Amino acid sequence: MSKRILHIVTNIDKYENVDRPTGLWLGELTHAYDQFEKEGYFQDIVSPLGGRSPIEPKSLEHFVADKSVLKRLNDPKFMELLENTKKPSDINWSDYDVIYYTGGHGVMWDFLDNPELQEITKNIYEKGGIVSSVCHGYCKKITGFAWREEILAGVAKKVPYNAEQLAKERGA
Repeated sequence: MSKRILHIVTNIDKYENVDRPTGLWLGELTHAYDQFEKEGYFQDIVSPLGGRSPIEPKSLEHFVADKSVLKRLNDPKFMELLENTKKPSDINWSDYDVIYYTGGHGVMWDFLDNPELQEITKNIYEKGGIVSSVCHGYCKKITGFAWREEILAGVAKKVPYNAEQLAKERGA
């Protein structure tokens, strides 16, 4: 294995039709990034549009932002990666062994039915690579954020769809 990881993050910075910020749940990137870095993996960060990946403010709150999050938040080189993510057309899928979809509510708008991300994912999977996700970064036969969790988080009426139900309708 060439040890190359492709992280996918969101470009969405607020809920649609609601004045509430959202974005990448930073820990869902940093925890994986830190571990892969320790193992010597090469890593790239891609978002559907390229450019800035906004950070979900709630992921930076006290008791949520752990050591990994704070380390990366205070690392200008890492934060520059999130300001200037690559777009799907900037990369060659065959360079990667793993695709990892991060979470945060922003992904509910720009991951679903994205043909470029679907093509990259399909190709990595079909060459024997690993397709993985955390939290809301899923839409396949998987485990993920449950509808009950959306209710408990107070955002069930703000998100564009019930991800758990949609995943079930698509065969999960």
